[in-house]
Amino acid sequence: MRRTRHDMLDDMSRALVLVDIQNDFCEGGSLAVEGGAVVAARAAERVLADRDRVSGEYTAIVATADWHHDPGEHWARDGEPDFSTTWPVHCGAGTPGAEFHPSLQPALPHVDEVFRKGGYEAAYSGFEGAASDSTTGLADWLRGRGITDLDVGGIATDHCVRATVLDALSEGFAVRLLADTIAGVAPETTEAALVEMVDAGATTASSSA
Repeated sequence: MRRTRHDMLDDMSRALVLVDIQNDFCEGGSLAVEGGAVVAARAAERVLADRDRVSGEYTAIVATADWHHDPGEHWARDGEPDFSTTWPVHCGAGTPGAEFHPSLQPALPHVDEVFRKGGYEAAYSGFEGAASDSTTGLADWLRGRGITDLDVGGIATDHCVRATVLDALSEGFAVRLLADTIAGVAPETTEAALVEMVDAGATTASSSA
């Protein structure tokens, strides 16, 4: 992975966090969210536009990913999922469904770290994941690079994006939600999640460069 620009841009303190933009969460996947492919394309556009600038906005760019080995009852293997605490089998570690969506692929060389989560249990928040060293959490990784502010986009608004944003705020980061780079499972729960995130302190903005 590419080295971050922290040493060169000491005055910057914002990171981009891309939440779970994986095949199984996009159209055609086992737990597809309508609009997932659009999220992938918009996220890639934002990354590439930022890195094309002489002085980009982001000190670092990170991604989170479900990476399930055996998450227990999180997977509804033998019954109907309730789409609240149990879900169709998705994002099995090393499977095509766990890979990042093809539209995000052009941005991946610019992603500084991937935080994988949920190996043996449910994990919604990116702050439950670990970096490639299998030990460093997202909060410590960000603080180690002097990052105080986050832009967050990804899938799904009402589940993993929500959990990641709320944990980020609890950890003391300022959060800006990229409103056109998110997609939710259901309109009602998506609207409720947006209200909850804003009430907790997040701001919203377009991801347009």
